[in-house]
Amino acid sequence: RLDVSEAALYRHFASKAQMFEGLIEFIESSLFGLVNKIAAETTDGAAQAQQIVAVLLGFAEKNPGMTRVLIGDALVNEDERLQARINQLVDRLEAALRQALRIAQAAGAWTGEPGADANLLTAFVVGRWQLFAKIQLPRALPYIFSGMKVAAILAVAGAIVGEFLGSDKGLGYLM
Repeated sequence: RLDVSEAALYRHFASKAQMFEGLIEFIESSLFGLVNKIAAETTDGAAQAQQIVAVLLGFAEKNPGMTRVLIGDALVNEDERLQARINQLVDRLEAALRQALRIAQAAGAWTGEPGADANLLTAFVVGRWQLFAKIQLPRALPYIFSGMKVAAILAVAGAIVGEFLGSDKGLGYLM
């Protein structure tokens, strides 16, 4: 988590749409950097497709806020070109999967239709992104908040003990 104020963001970006543009550029560069690395290092097309799907799911799991952008949740009531850009990103990911499956088909390791199977894999990935953003994260919120309640109590107790042991003023010193 970055400690950046809203004012600092608006000094760098002229609008909220530009902030989302920058975030989408970061997502694109991150994902396609990994996808291109997989394509360069792995010659087996089926393994490429499997690794690409794993990277896409892992990225969403590690970056829940960006997952909300990828599924369009964070872009509601924003400029339509942002959602169009996300759609292009998903289309490019599907094209990368299609290419990997074509490589597998040419090597005889894949007997299916690369276009239809790439579409199916993309639908699977986007569905998992939506499950993660809309179900798994909200389902965890009660546990997160109960952990925060416990942490708040222990933080105060820790501050008192710290003052008690190592200060010459404050609540801990007075005890």
